Amino acid sequence: MLSRRGVLRAAAASAAGAALGACSVPGGPVLRELVLLTGPPGAVFREIGAAMATAIGAHLPGTSVRAKPTAASVANLHLLATGEGQLGLSAIDAAEDGGRPPAGISAVGRIYDSFLHLVVPRDSPIGSLADLTGRTVSLGAQGSSTEFTSDRLLALRGVRPNGVRLTQADAATALVRGQIEALLTLTGIPTPAITDLAQRMPVRMVPLAEEAAALAARFPGPYVPATIPATTYKGVRACPTVAVPNLLLARDNLSAEVVRTVTSTVFTEVEAITQGHPEARRINVRTGIATGVVPLHPGAAAWFTAVKR
Repeated sequence: MLSRRGVLRAAAASAAGAALGACSVPGGPVLRELVLLTGPPGAVFREIGAAMATAIGAHLPGTSVRAKPTAASVANLHLLATGEGQLGLSAIDAAEDGGRPPAGISAVGRIYDSFLHLVVPRDSPIGSLADLTGRTVSLGAQGSSTEFTSDRLLALRGVRPNGVRLTQADAATALVRGQIEALLTLTGIPTPAITDLAQRMPVRMVPLAEEAAALAARFPGPYVPATIPATTYKGVRACPTVAVPNLLLARDNLSAEVVRTVTSTVFTEVEAITQGHPEARRINVRTGIATGVVPLHPGAAAWFTAVKR
């Protein structure tokens, strides 16, 4: 499988400068369409991204702002590099794979954190990540945040499941039907697919505290030990796991004027954008600039500088 960095390097080279004429600049043409790359069915990326697109559209008259469903992080990075979207959501670990920022892409800001869920039927014998070896497990859709982080974690811990690549919604259905024995998903909380799953069958989450520590030790920066609260999913106990911050990204050649408007909208209309997702309400100016090795887009940097004066 091509590395995330190899795909982005090739895509950026083929798309360099392709969208410059489409960007709105002071006194210049209005941007006709702005595409925000989101996530798959059952994912918080998809819901938050759609709400962001609606809010942003209200502040860009004459521009059609459209949320585009995708497989999530890795797919979004590729589509940004090829110019098939101008904004996109990504987990920070995928965005800074290899310790360097993706070519031609910068950050609007850090938004909310995703949590790694390992979900099994309540009566399952699976009690740890190690128990997944030889079992049929959904590791996320191809190109997703889940796939990237799951593959990294499983390799780090030497665990070898029979992995299948399913979206969150499809994985939940497959677990109900007994077609898989567990599902891994990296997502905001509560995530719609798991909320629905917990209503369809008794489930529990497998603790990942040791895995959180291992990831943080091997890849310093993007991984933080965390707990999924007991109030997140009905009938599911609290569970220690690992959290990964998410970024809203932009192509470098999107004008500073447009990105400043996007940044202002995302960080001042949090309540509307995150309705139904309490964890995502942690989007705030204080942590918004903590984007790791991915630099802020000049338009975003200008907005943060102005509001912090």
